[in-house]
Parts: sequence; structure tokens; C-alpha cells
Amino acid sequence: MPSMFKEKKIAVVVPAYNEETLIGRVIQTMPEFVDRVYVVDDCSRDHTCRTVEEYIGKPEYGQRIELIRHEKNGGVGKAIVTGYKKAAEDQMDVIAVMAGDAQMDPADLVTVIAPVAEGRADYTKGNRLFTGEAWKKIPRYRYLGNSALSLITKIASGYWHIADSQSGYTAISRDAINRLPLDTLYPRYGCPNHLLIMLNVENQRVADIPVQPVYNIGE
Repeated sequence: MPSMFKEKKIAVVVPAYNEETLIGRVIQTMPEFVDRVYVVDDCSRDHTCRTVEEYIGKPEYGQRIELIRHEKNGGVGKAIVTGYKKAAEDQMDVIAVMAGDAQMDPADLVTVIAPVAEGRADYTKGNRLFTGEAWKKIPRYRYLGNSALSLITKIASGYWHIADSQSGYTAISRDAINRLPLDTLYPRYGCPNHLLIMLNVENQRVADIPVQPVYNIGE
């Protein structure tokens, strides 16, 4: 059964769209200290929902898996907002985001959530470009594209220390969620950049956290 991390209730939002192949791996490898896992299916056309439902209620996963279904595809940003709102409603203290394609190493979750759980940051963002292996692991076009977009985001958001603006491996406090105008968040793949701008407007503390890039696992 899951237990609280540093006396904080931890939730993970898993935005998913057509992830029947890897969503099971995300659920199976979720760290035990996570209290709630909100899988937000963004109107998938495959068997993502059926796969998730196979885990719900199983003794080894307790009651921590919850499936939320969008009736209309809204984009990854919209899916994250749905998860954020449900986690805040359920009084979760720290809410992380891990994609449904298993590209986020569960071993990194502790370091991603710790600054928020300890009150040292309001929001943390995984940095896949930090490690020396990044150039070898990340497809070159993605590495270069992320670097360029990160530079633009530094200028727009004011967070000059954030090096990987496109990373979706993040954690946020419930208080920060309640401060942000989430209904105005860009719903698709520009959402990480827009969220940083929102956080800066609200004077929220953002930390850059090194994480391992994960690619070529069947995504």
C-alpha cells in the first residue's frame, strides 16, 4: 500500500492518448510512495482505457489507480489540467506528471517531488539535457529542437535557470495549482512553456531537476 512521502500526500497525473502498449508499464513501475495515480485518457482510439481498467481494484495496486476519461480529445495540456483539478480536489499535496508512454524514469520521481514536498520549490521541472548521456540517448532533432525552444522560453518566462522547457516530468504543489488560471492554459504541446509563464506571473519558485532521458522503449 502507498504511504505518504515526507508527510505529504503524493499524486501522479498520467496524461494518455493511444498508449495501450506502454500504459501498463507506467502503472506497474509507479513507486510505492505514490498515494494516487490519475490516468487521464484524452479520448484514445485504442484500448488504453481497457488496459488501465485491468489494474483498477487489484490488491497489489490498492485503490490508488483512477481513470478519468475525456469524451473529446483536448490535448495533453487539457489532460494535465483535468488531473491537476482532481488531485487538488482530493487534497493531494504534491502532484507530479508522468507521461503514459513510459518515457519518464520512475527512479527519478523522488528527486522531482522532493523540493516541492520539502517546501523549497512550488514547481519542479525535469531536465533531460543535463546528463552527459543526453546527446547519445535523445534523438538529435529532438535535442536540438528542445534546446532552441528552451532558450526562447527562458526569455519569455524569466526562468533563466530552466534548461529543458519541453520536459513534461514535473511536480507542483496544491497551493500553486490553486493560484494558477488553469482554464487558460494552452491545451496542446505548448503547455509546458505557457505554464512556466503563468508560474512567473504568480512569483512561484521553480527548480530545475536533472532526470534521465528515456527513449526507444517502444513509444
